[in-house]
Amino acid sequence: MPASNNQNNQAPAVVAIPTQPATPEELGDSLQARQRYQAAIAAYAKDPHPSAAVWNKMGIAYQMMFNLKDASRCYKESLKINPRNPLVINNLATVYDAGKQWGSAEKMYRKALKIDPRSAVILKNLGTNLLTQHKYAKGWQVYQQALAIDPAIFQDHSSPKVQNPSSLAERGALNYYMALGCIRTGQPDCAIDYLRMALNEGFIDAKKAAQDEQFVSLHDNPAFKQLLADQKQQKPQQP
Repeated sequence: MPASNNQNNQAPAVVAIPTQPATPEELGDSLQARQRYQAAIAAYAKDPHPSAAVWNKMGIAYQMMFNLKDASRCYKESLKINPRNPLVINNLATVYDAGKQWGSAEKMYRKALKIDPRSAVILKNLGTNLLTQHKYAKGWQVYQQALAIDPAIFQDHSSPKVQNPSSLAERGALNYYMALGCIRTGQPDCAIDYLRMALNEGFIDAKKAAQDEQFVSLHDNPAFKQLLADQKQQKPQQP
């Protein structure tokens, strides 16, 4: 029979392999992934020499808790270390957008795009910013650029983005152009959902939606027909 490596038939001893403790950044990343943002910030803050990446992650955590002041502070600290990081510039721009500083935000998005002109995320955020400023044609043009790079960009919720506009008219415009984006990427169900919101918010009415050449591909869609019929029923009758 084969010779045994353990002549006394005893189980070999288990040698403990020492493990390195998690760094503040690693601990913060773990907490952030579980949406424990306050704890993540506390972990990141223990880093004696935070990198540009750590400052950015702290900024995201603050922004997820709607603390725009500290989010802005952290993004700016990150940019002091690496002033040409387009994603951090984008994140800072979203803080300006959330504070209704739309002109400042637009400048920041354009600055980020000079560094990374093919970032679908930054293009989408710039497009939304322009729509909020009622620059509809320019906003739709930028949306199309984003869609050409990443057809699924409207479904991406992983990075800081522009908050929904506050007024009904602005939200209606945004949802209308989001519907156009879905049409362009062959997502009729998504388009109908956004169009329903645009109709409910008064940006467009059922008659105009039916005549809009942008939605011609939906004309035979039963859900689209039902949406228009429902909207006509909801319209108050003139005395």
